[in-house]
Amino acid sequence: MKKTGPVILGFLVGTLMLIQFFTPNEWIEARYNNVLDWKQVVFGITLILGVISLFVYHWKKIEKRSEGWGYSVVTVAGLLFMIVVALIFSPERGPYPWMFDHVQAPMQATMFALLAFYVASASYRAFRARSFHAALLLIAGVVVMLGRVPLGELIGLQHVSSWILDYPNLAAKRGILIGVGLGMVSTAIKIIVGIERTYLGKGA
Repeated sequence: MKKTGPVILGFLVGTLMLIQFFTPNEWIEARYNNVLDWKQVVFGITLILGVISLFVYHWKKIEKRSEGWGYSVVTVAGLLFMIVVALIFSPERGPYPWMFDHVQAPMQATMFALLAFYVASASYRAFRARSFHAALLLIAGVVVMLGRVPLGELIGLQHVSSWILDYPNLAAKRGILIGVGLGMVSTAIKIIVGIERTYLGKGA
């Protein structure tokens, strides 16, 4: 029953979620809304478990003085500080919004600034014209980038850039999305009929 129960539950819930798209029945629609409410509850529980798991992981590193345990001290201290501050003050006043505006926001800006250099180096490696397809990628990338800056607008590349984004790029993007959608449908069907059981663990 430990393995059969989740499979039956997955079949029933998956079938319900599938049927509600094809029927106006009020009872089925109400059950669908119940499932969406349960999803929010499960999400809240997983968020709590994630916070507890984060705390336990870093606390063990601090106890064992593992490599990088100093960063774990900062993580645990920040976690506890934000929880205490949220319980004492409201999220709209006090140190809580100040931490977001003066600590988290600058750190995010720094990470995105560093990400720009990473993307530039990755683009350099990817755009080396070692083959015909790599040369096409290089040319298209240069045209699109130039078409988004004033220099490209002066020489009329903005129209070519827009055409590349609106036609070849969009066609490839839609093809990828169709493939992803078909993969999601096939995975959902395999879960509903009990073929896919990896969510039950290694012993499934």
